[in-house]
Amino acid sequence: MKFCANLSFMFTETSSILERYALAKEAGFKAVETGFPFGNTLEQVKQAKEQAGIEQVLINLKTGDVTKGQLGVTAVPGKENEFKENLNTTIEYAKAVGAKKVHIMAGKLENVCSKNWETYEDNLKYAANILKTEGLMGVIEPINSHSVPNYFLNDFNKAVDIIKSIDSEHLKLQLDIFHLQHICGDLSYNIKNLMPYVGHVQIAQVPSRNEPNSDGEVNYKYILNHLEKSGYSDWIGLEYKPAGDTKAGLKWIKEFGYTL
Repeated sequence: MKFCANLSFMFTETSSILERYALAKEAGFKAVETGFPFGNTLEQVKQAKEQAGIEQVLINLKTGDVTKGQLGVTAVPGKENEFKENLNTTIEYAKAVGAKKVHIMAGKLENVCSKNWETYEDNLKYAANILKTEGLMGVIEPINSHSVPNYFLNDFNKAVDIIKSIDSEHLKLQLDIFHLQHICGDLSYNIKNLMPYVGHVQIAQVPSRNEPNSDGEVNYKYILNHLEKSGYSDWIGLEYKPAGDTKAGLKWIKEFGYTL
């Protein structure tokens, strides 16, 4: 198992995502993933990552003002140009930090109709072609309605249907076990059946979203082993909220028999 720190959730001992690169390295991580680093220039992010001497696995699509709940426009008719601009900007950042995966966020919508699904698929098809040219992979992630009400993509079956329809090696599923448990449960069966479409995995305890060894619904010692047996050998993003000090909370990795 290879674990990468999610700098949007971890090392919040500092408010600066730039400083978190160094903190992740000091904690023993070899790689990180991030949301889009709003408020920081491409040069600043690249420098922070390089000075820390750490790999970046994934970056989220530029989405708009996240404090206002703007989580992308991928499924919004009439905003195709904004989507393309956001994708292009994100690709620039991804290439600057060496990230090979881009999480394409769908957006929040209160009233969903067939036009939204049509727009979403068309934009993803466009993205897959661009990402193929750039040698990158796009991933889409169903997000549960408890954590993010009105998030457009909240159904794993629909996510897989779209991935199968577009049929590109450059568009895959981001399988966050936290969201899978909320939306579907039945983890052993679903992990095995979703694995052919998976491009990235993330974990957090349910419902607290804290460390995997904290009290909750998921037996992560079993699940991590099951992921490995199901054929997953790529990075696992730790998209959880540390219950206390981030570094101290990492003791679960050793407890589960793994190392950074």
